[in-house]
Amino acid sequence: MGWLRDKLHNAYEVPRTVSATYLTLCKSAIQKWRSEGRVAVWLHIPILQSRFIAPAASLGFCFHHAESDSSTLTLWLGEGPSRLPGYATHQVGVAGAVFDENTRKILVVQDRNKLKNTWKFPGGLSEPGEDIGDTAVREVFEETGIKSEFRSLLSIRQQHTHPGAFGKSDMYIICRLKPYSFTINFCQRECLRCEWMDLSDLVKTENTTPITSRVARLLLYGYREGFDQIDLTMEELPAVYTGLFYKIYHKELPDSYKTMTGMD
Repeated sequence: MGWLRDKLHNAYEVPRTVSATYLTLCKSAIQKWRSEGRVAVWLHIPILQSRFIAPAASLGFCFHHAESDSSTLTLWLGEGPSRLPGYATHQVGVAGAVFDENTRKILVVQDRNKLKNTWKFPGGLSEPGEDIGDTAVREVFEETGIKSEFRSLLSIRQQHTHPGAFGKSDMYIICRLKPYSFTINFCQRECLRCEWMDLSDLVKTENTTPITSRVARLLLYGYREGFDQIDLTMEELPAVYTGLFYKIYHKELPDSYKTMTGMD
């Protein structure tokens, strides 16, 4: 669609003919794409050229998604209902359960901007392209000043129509982290309180969230029986697309099973 974008840019300089020129170009382009057997059109419109959205809508284009500086519209040209994938419908929050095995202390905070100040693990939203473990380590440091290392994934909470996610679905992941510093220097804009709490006290307290209480019990079980009983560890594997990799999280698999070629 580069040639269409160039023509639209020229039309942008003659405001009186923008709509008419745009409609003519779009109609011609759509006819061309249909004749070529194309099944869908993606139309990317920068925010400063938003005047083109309404004319596009009159030709059947629909919003697919918008970002801070642009919007993307689609037009389905194939048979039947559109089979184009929808845009992202989930947000991913990650918390770090920083547990010191030597002292049995767990790092907890109270959010400053919550109606109810309960104890919880520090965390926040994962940024685009950021790995889960990296989010946990970053958020813990930003909120508490504690440096840590990712050890495992402990739990995943799935919640739909989440009020804090504009009614979309929310994934909340808690990771086990190992601390490498212990002096707290918490962010007072975000946190009301921050402390190292005995894990048994966190298990017993009622002043916490249900998921924090459950994960505290999970950590206590792992501490007593071995973290291999609760940890979902991470391994990086090559993707089917050349040059790309992904991270997979699961219970530890014995080396003999990683290399076996058949069933005994």
